[in-house]
Amino acid sequence: MVLDVVTAIDERWSDRLGLVEYAVEDTPQLPDDWEAGSVPLSSLVRGSGAVPTRLVVFRRPLEHRASDRAELEAMVLTVVVEQVAELLGIPPSDVDPRYPDDLD
Repeated sequence: MVLDVVTAIDERWSDRLGLVEYAVEDTPQLPDDWEAGSVPLSSLVRGSGAVPTRLVVFRRPLEHRASDRAELEAMVLTVVVEQVAELLGIPPSDVDPRYPDDLD
């Protein structure tokens, strides 16, 4: 599922994104002083030089919030699109037409 979303977006935007490493991890590593009640769904660390940008999707927090597979797929799409939009400096709906208009 994540691979399908990432592949479609990366094929469309690879010329502007440059080198991006995509990953899925079970859960984020949170510092001790992290605000209780909020858990990140993804992480984006911009690369520089030969170090690629790294976009990580956290599987368990997404699964915990989704009521079924369709909702999980929609959440993965939303998270990845929003992170790529941040990298490109454009609205999420420009990144992928499947992004819900009411979230822009």
